[in-house]
Amino acid sequence: MTFLPVMQGHFSIFAGLCGFCCVAQRSKRKKPVIKFSKTVLDNGLRVIVHEEKGTPLVAFNVLYDVGSKDESPGRTGFAHLFEHLMFGGSANIPDFDTPVQNAGGENNAFTNSDVTNFYEVLPANNLEVAMWLESDRMNCLNFSQEVLDVQKRVVVEEFKETCLNEPYGDVWHHISELAYKVHPYQWPTIGKVPEHVEQATLDEVKEFFYRHYRPNNAIVVISGNVREAQVLPLVEKWFGDIPPGPLRKRQLPAEPPQTEMRSKVIDNAPVPMDSIYLAFRMCGRTDADYYTTDLLSDVLSNGASSRFYQRLLKDRQLFSAIDCYISGTIDPGLFIIEGKPAEGISLEEAEDAIWSELALVRNELVEEEELQKVKNKVESSLLFSEMSVLNKAINLAFFELLGDADLINQEIDAYRQVQQKDILRVANDILRKENCCRLIYRTNEELKN
Repeated sequence: MTFLPVMQGHFSIFAGLCGFCCVAQRSKRKKPVIKFSKTVLDNGLRVIVHEEKGTPLVAFNVLYDVGSKDESPGRTGFAHLFEHLMFGGSANIPDFDTPVQNAGGENNAFTNSDVTNFYEVLPANNLEVAMWLESDRMNCLNFSQEVLDVQKRVVVEEFKETCLNEPYGDVWHHISELAYKVHPYQWPTIGKVPEHVEQATLDEVKEFFYRHYRPNNAIVVISGNVREAQVLPLVEKWFGDIPPGPLRKRQLPAEPPQTEMRSKVIDNAPVPMDSIYLAFRMCGRTDADYYTTDLLSDVLSNGASSRFYQRLLKDRQLFSAIDCYISGTIDPGLFIIEGKPAEGISLEEAEDAIWSELALVRNELVEEEELQKVKNKVESSLLFSEMSVLNKAINLAFFELLGDADLINQEIDAYRQVQQKDILRVANDILRKENCCRLIYRTNEELKN
């Protein structure tokens, strides 16, 4: 399953509802085509409109092509800081939440390594409220020292709470640092250390904003009970006069191939249970093997019928919890296995059992029935997720960023076309010890009980 909270791939808020559809036969359902229109304003803003007549709601989504990979190594956490700053008020709007709530809607945002995304869901007749809010903060944030200081404190406190004071909270710091040596995925979205945000100046924040949060670096998607002919003039009205920014082409360093296992052991860790993390380098989101790799992770660990659950947790009772997922990043990402050995099971025995399962999937073809089962789960999850106008808006924006919004209509077929031999080939390509980054938490015995 895809890990990133961007609702890309087949991971969605509806994923937990799809179990009843997982019959081991080829699905005969035909996915409805999601129709949309695309327009580009003179300032470079890309606008996608999807008309959905069967709902009273509309989702207004703004995706900015900026994530933590666009930060400098000495000033990490800026993209995440801006997710907070964008709610701190703009030139004409001191508070973003109240107008949305008064219009009967809700709003939120997320940031990851690749993108920053803001959205509102509200009654369709109140669409202009969302346009007013998003255009004002795109045009000019409230760049006051007071607002910056408040949001810096919030972000630093979040860092301390989730990364420093929470068990396993620093796991992505360790895994990212192990797996990436030159690519900016080497730090998590929240940043390397809280001091990077703590020491940010107002001038640095302004420069980051006017470089990245401009209309020619954004994609707007309007999905819901609207008509294209009505909404496009409104988009022009609210966004058309916002000046574009001087974008520069990304030139991120490519991560060189890994040639030997990288390992880190944290002894006497302040965590309740020993834990194993195995992270394997994999392809990026636009690579042809992405869908195969995603299905491979599902074969190993997606639901009660998966291999890890059946063999390692249920039958042999070696683990109290075990999971497998992919990061889903645009640039080459990670295929991650994490497990917590059951009481009385050593880390060494538990890890050996994982490697034995990986050897099986590398040496033997996955049964057609088993592969079809995980394909059906994927398809069910995708179909359920597209019942939501918000999910459709986010996915249309993300696929447009990848190169073509119509990829949303091609994804199920991409999963369907994966064959047994593809799973075997990809398993042999990535599930190798020399391609693995290994992180071990050995708990402090006094905390174990």
